Amino acid sequence: MAEHTQSTATASDAETSADAAQEVVAEVVDVGQSLLEQGELLLNSLMRPWNAYQVGIAIALVVVAHLLRALLGPPIREWMGSREGWPKWRMRILVVVHQRLRPIFFVLLIWAAVLIMREVTWPSRSYLLSVIASLATAWLIVVFGTRLIRSIFLRRLVRYGAWTWVTLYLLGVLEEAERILDAAALEVGEFRISMLLVVQGIVIIGVLLALARFATSTTSARVQSNESISPSMRVLIVKVVQIAFYALAFYIGVKAIGIDLTGLAVLSGAIGVGLGFGLQKVVSNLVSGVIILLDKSIKPGDVISLGETFGWINTLGARYASVVTRDGKEYLIPNEDLITNQVVNWSHSNDYVRLDIYFGTAYHDDPYKVRELAINAAKGVERVLSFKAPVCHIVGFGDSSVDYILRFWIKDPTGGLTNIRGNVYLALWDAFQENDISIPFPQREVKVMGGQMPASHDSPDPQHD
Repeated sequence: MAEHTQSTATASDAETSADAAQEVVAEVVDVGQSLLEQGELLLNSLMRPWNAYQVGIAIALVVVAHLLRALLGPPIREWMGSREGWPKWRMRILVVVHQRLRPIFFVLLIWAAVLIMREVTWPSRSYLLSVIASLATAWLIVVFGTRLIRSIFLRRLVRYGAWTWVTLYLLGVLEEAERILDAAALEVGEFRISMLLVVQGIVIIGVLLALARFATSTTSARVQSNESISPSMRVLIVKVVQIAFYALAFYIGVKAIGIDLTGLAVLSGAIGVGLGFGLQKVVSNLVSGVIILLDKSIKPGDVISLGETFGWINTLGARYASVVTRDGKEYLIPNEDLITNQVVNWSHSNDYVRLDIYFGTAYHDDPYKVRELAINAAKGVERVLSFKAPVCHIVGFGDSSVDYILRFWIKDPTGGLTNIRGNVYLALWDAFQENDISIPFPQREVKVMGGQMPASHDSPDPQHD
């Protein structure tokens, strides 16, 4: 009995699905026939004399716009090249306008033709021209509007979507197109998704993400130009603003197309647990990056040493820090390493760095004179700070020399440490050469006990001569 009931339910479900599919197909066929009928009417109307005249006028205006672009384009470009003192945003606008001269000329010409024909003849005889003019104007506005989107893929997506919607709307077939897209749907229980919903979601979310990116870039530029905020706080504010804007854009877009997010709570929770186990290092780096930005231990521009890596912080990302060395290499160090390992920050509280170099002179040289010469030599090097005067001290009496240490300060560790040490050594060399200060080197004396040289196997034997 139970098997019979189950088979009956399965059969009824199959019949319901088949009926739904037949209804969808029938609706698509009806809409398609309606569009074909409207297409036939449009084609027949184009064959009428005055409509054919309007199409010819539009084609002629396209040719005139092309000729005007070829004639006036080079002079306008030369004029743009002479505007060197203008702001960048104004030059960008001029470049965009110069690239779209042909459609701009066409829009101006066709609207002038529409106005003239409305004055000299019946309005119905310029109806087709006004439709073409409206389409051309709308397409041009869409082009200029989408230039604000920096992403090429997103810009093209929004542009083509807006062109399609505007064209369907102005031609009066928007409702039929929506019916076709809505009929092509996938239904699973209470869940229904159609092509219309997908298209609306792509367009709405794309526009919102473009607006979010524009708002983020504008806010980031203002924050980065604010000198009263520390560099680490600037980076943190920019990251928070980016996350907030993009999350808000996605949430508003999903709600605008009618998707209920409450049903995704369980699924998102399961995905979150899975990501927590599988992406522990990524999450650890993200949290470490936030901690670094909050405690201000490392900020862009700081000179750090981490293991064998010595360089300055170029950028602080959400997952890693970019460290540029003097030889041009860029190391991407995970934020977790900056938290757990010992990091030498040469410019944490200030940019002053003290460097030490060691040297030795002969015992017969005056140590007071040597110290004075060393200090003056260090002061003469370009990057050595004068208000933090160099100092020189004796640190020991060696086997061959009196040992000294010379300490001096610099303020630009990003300029390199080895090169400044080398310049100070060269200054010491020149100063010691001019004042007859000798730099000794180890010497060894060999004494032969017994008063005679030992016989060599290679020397001839006098008894055999």
